[in-house]
Amino acid sequence: ALQTYQTDPEMRKMLTQLYFYIMPVFNVDGYHFSWTNDRFWRKTRSKNMRFHCHGVDANRNWKVKWCDEGASFHPCDDTYCGPFPESEPEVKAVAHFLRKHRKQIKAYLSFHAYAQMLLYPYSYKYATIPNFNCVESAAYNAVNALQSAYGVRYRYGPASSTLYVSSGSSMDWAYKNGIPYAFAFELRDTGHFGFLLPETLIKPTCTETMLAVKNITLHLMKKCH
Repeated sequence: ALQTYQTDPEMRKMLTQLYFYIMPVFNVDGYHFSWTNDRFWRKTRSKNMRFHCHGVDANRNWKVKWCDEGASFHPCDDTYCGPFPESEPEVKAVAHFLRKHRKQIKAYLSFHAYAQMLLYPYSYKYATIPNFNCVESAAYNAVNALQSAYGVRYRYGPASSTLYVSSGSSMDWAYKNGIPYAFAFELRDTGHFGFLLPETLIKPTCTETMLAVKNITLHLMKKCH
């Protein structure tokens, strides 16, 4: 985005007219653990002394149909929702930030790995969101823009029917708290364990994803209703 600011009028328009809040890594401790111990670790690393299990699924810990379908009450499960909503400091901090700025925030994009999907609400139920036409159009254009880079195809649609039903997600929480464009990218996996990825593996995913993000941003600036 910064490298193309001078040469790309659309990028310049986006960065001039909008604020972007970027959190490079949401679950820092869990992400580190995935590099050192368990390739597929998804939870935080908080301690549960009673069961001697670590972590909570941070994407089941939000206060939107918390610990309903698609989440577990058992601390040792991968989809453990936590002892209560926002029990995890990572979730609590981001939820606090979003609540503070929600009147100004028009879009919330969450990035996960891996599945090659672009998902939007609802995740916790099978239902059509009120602004479905705008969000569906943005998703359709975004996956087409992504595919234009290297031919990688992403599925898109409501998270509940495209992936599975899950409660307590950040995407649903953002949408229910007044952010009209809420998406979750399930990025294609380039693999990591015990070595640093060469730039040739990282760059394609970043490049194609940036095209999708740019497309969504330009869509919301058109004020679709």
